[in-house]
Formats: sequence, structure tokens, C-alpha cells
Amino acid sequence: MVRPVMAKPKSAITPTRSENFPEWYQQVVRAADLAENSETRGCMVIKPWGFAIWEAIQRDLDNRFKATGHQNAYFPLLIPLSYLEKEAEHAEGFATECAVVTHHRLEAEKDENGKTRMIPSGKLNEPYVIRPTSETIIGNAFSRWVESYRDLPLLINQWANVMRWEMRPRLFLRTAEFLWQEGHTAHETKEEALEETHMIHQLYADALRDLLAIPVVMGEKTEAERFPGADATLTVEAMVQDRKAIQAGTSHYLGQNFAKAQEITFVDRDNKEQHVHTTSWGVSTRLVGTLIMAHSDDDGLVLPPRVAPQQIVIVPVTPKEDTRDAVIDACQALATRLREQTYGGEPLRVHVDDRDLGGGVKKWEWVKKGVPLRVEIGPRDLEERKVCLQRRDQAANEKSFIEKEEFLREVVETLDNVHQSLLQRALDFRDENITECSDLETFEKYWEEENPGWLVTPWAGSREQEEELSKKHKITIRCLPLDKQAGPEADCILTGSATSSRAIWGRSY
Repeated sequence: MVRPVMAKPKSAITPTRSENFPEWYQQVVRAADLAENSETRGCMVIKPWGFAIWEAIQRDLDNRFKATGHQNAYFPLLIPLSYLEKEAEHAEGFATECAVVTHHRLEAEKDENGKTRMIPSGKLNEPYVIRPTSETIIGNAFSRWVESYRDLPLLINQWANVMRWEMRPRLFLRTAEFLWQEGHTAHETKEEALEETHMIHQLYADALRDLLAIPVVMGEKTEAERFPGADATLTVEAMVQDRKAIQAGTSHYLGQNFAKAQEITFVDRDNKEQHVHTTSWGVSTRLVGTLIMAHSDDDGLVLPPRVAPQQIVIVPVTPKEDTRDAVIDACQALATRLREQTYGGEPLRVHVDDRDLGGGVKKWEWVKKGVPLRVEIGPRDLEERKVCLQRRDQAANEKSFIEKEEFLREVVETLDNVHQSLLQRALDFRDENITECSDLETFEKYWEEENPGWLVTPWAGSREQEEELSKKHKITIRCLPLDKQAGPEADCILTGSATSSRAIWGRSY
């Protein structure tokens, strides 16, 4: 390795994170060309670079699900209203977010100005709800598929879109329509269903760490924050750079609630009829927003290598026309050799940017798009058999000149170093912004700041007390962290009762 070359950094994104974090986020999405708002209210168009990130997440998770015995299926987008009415608590929890289809055709009609209007006609006998989640319609299918204990466990996942009428949309984080996976399983016993719930919970935490370089806190939701109709909800909570929380994935033990509503029964080993125990779990395109907020900087998107659409971009530097062909040929040859290597079980994704554009324009485009490694090769580099290497986890103008063969030998390790660097940075930031608190006065004062971070407190309060504190300070209990539930007893900050339970409080997206 030869001398690193340093230059004064500049910010490519305005405003910066410290100036206006929400607007910075929007500008990063725009600069990286990830998505745009649609003419359909609250919905988004996911552009190729953004969709490629989602596809990488999808591939990884799909492999993990299949490795644990789950199979993919697909269920209808439209759910009969009567299905939701069977599970009142569940339906009530989503009622204000439901979009409802009431007619099945359009008829053309002229208005007073002679303009053609399309008028809904053919009213449906029963309205359909555009799926906000699929427990009810999948439960109905399960009731047909399950007869005996020999049919269990039933382990199903679907990749789909859902709609929840969002009042304050934000690209990727909250949109009326979004993409996700939703797993649904049926089990013979409560113990097996709980084992499934915890297994998926750990799978999500592992995937966020290994794929997105995002450390999470694993915990259980309180009754107030639990999924409607569930007996228990497990969550993985991520902290992003403005110190807010994002619920990055959830796994629910549904008990026999949906089984009873949908009549999912089986004949057990003693020849008696029983209701199954069910689970559901999911993550969505919200993970892309979480990724942006967790890692990106004031120059644009920063991508962990496993989800980068292009992991390495090679930029030919051709100041003279007579060297152009030789430099581009060398770049293509290097790309071919790189593609022979694998990272994360897949061939390296390498792109040669030989467009007829200035080098500075190309550089900043790939910086903003978050490409983990950028490589420049010019005539002098050809002579010296070197490459100019730039890493996205470092300052945009930081460069290292390295022997080409050394780069080829070390490229996979370098990509892994980028991942580990981002993971450690996010872990350090999170831990620095989680504070222990043991008294109500300190608790109350803490929330005077706009986004101070997370507080961990002893907690034994009621649902009503939790909701009162949450409303007063515009916070929620993000979870009861699993690694802190067997700690020493302490006095609850509100009731004074001795408890071994801890709660993490924070503001969230």
C-alpha cells in the first residue's frame, strides 16, 4: 500500500443531516435516484437502483426462509370484508388504514360540459378490503388445508404488496402501498408456535446485521404496541442517525385467536379436534429507508456491499484520446477478473463506467449512489500496474494507490472491511445514545430535547399509564429488551414497584 491522498472534503447533499435531517433524507433518496413520489396519493415509484437494493434484501431473506423449511405461496389482494369481521380486535386495529373496493365496473357518462366522466357502477354485494395484512384470508385457506396433526406444521411465506392508508407519507418509511414479505404458520402446540416466533425474530436480527450492517435491539412489544389480535409481538428496533427508532421487523405469536375465528382445526394424536396455534411475521421496503438513515452521510447514500446493486465501479481516466482504448480495455479486463470472485455467496457485481463524461461527474454520481468501492485507472496507473481505490465508508476524497494484483487478492476482504466498518460505526452510535434512567424527574427532563436518544428504565406500569406518558412526551416504549428482562430488580420509575423488567423509550418513525 502506498501513500493515501487526502483532500478537503465537501458536502454533496444540502441540507446536511445536522441542519435538517428529514429533508436531508429526501435529498439522499433523490440524489441516489432510488424512488419518487407517485401521482397516486401516498404511493411511490421505486426506481431501478432502489428496487435492486430491495431485490438483494429479498434474495437473502428468501434463502433464509427456505433454509428453515418455509415455502412461498400467493394469496388474493382483495379480502372479503366478512373475513375481517370474524376477527374483531384485528380488524379494529387496521380499520382507519383500510382502503375498500365497493364497485366492480365503470361506465362512461357525459357531464354538462360534454366531458366524459367514468362513473363507478355495479355495486358489489360485499365490499373487499385491499389487504393491509393477510392473516384473515390466509387463515381461511389454512382452514381448508389442515385436517390432521400430520398436516402440521404449515410454514408459508408470501412476497406481496399491501395497502395501509397513510396520512403522512415518507418515501420507503411510510407509504400507502409498500412491498413486503409476510410469513404465516400453523402449529400443533403453543410451544412449537412460540419456537417459530423466536426463530424468525432471531433470523431478522441476523439478517439486518449480516446484510444491512444494522445492529438491532431484540425485544417484546408491550400490550399497547402489540400487533392487533396477537398474544405476543417480538420486534427488532434500529436506531438511525437522528437517534429515532425504526421498527425494522416483527414476529407475532397469534395464539389460537385467528384459528378460532377462521375455524382452523385439526384432529390431534388422541383423535380429538383442536385449534392450531398460528404465527405471522414480516419485514418491508421500510428496510431500505432504515438503511439510508442508518449509514448515509452528507455526500449521499452509503451502501453495505451485500445489498449494493454494483459493489465495485471502475472509472477509466482518459485525459488523452490516444490512450482511451487501452485504458478501457484494461478496465474491462480487471472487471472480468473481479467477476470471477464471490462475496456473500454471489459473484462480485462490477460495472465499468466508460460513458463520455467528465471524471468528476462520474465520481460524484457513484458517491451519491453509495457504491462501496470506486476504482480509477488512468494511463499512469497502467504503466505502474496500480489502481486508485476509494471506499464509500471513508471520506469522498480519500484515495489509496494499490498494486492491481494486490487489489485483486484483497478485494473480498476489503468489501468485508467496509461492511464491518459500517456495522461498528452504527453500533457505537447506538450504544452512545442509549441512557439508563431510574427516576421520573430525570425521565421527564430528558424528553425536553427534540431527539435525545433512547432511555432504558425499570418499568411495571399499566397500559393506561404507558399511554399517558407516551402521549405527554410524544414517545413510545419501543420494546422490553429480551437481554434485560432477567436483570436485578429495581423500582419502576412511575409506580415505585420492584421489577426486573426494563423498557426502552424513544421517538420513532
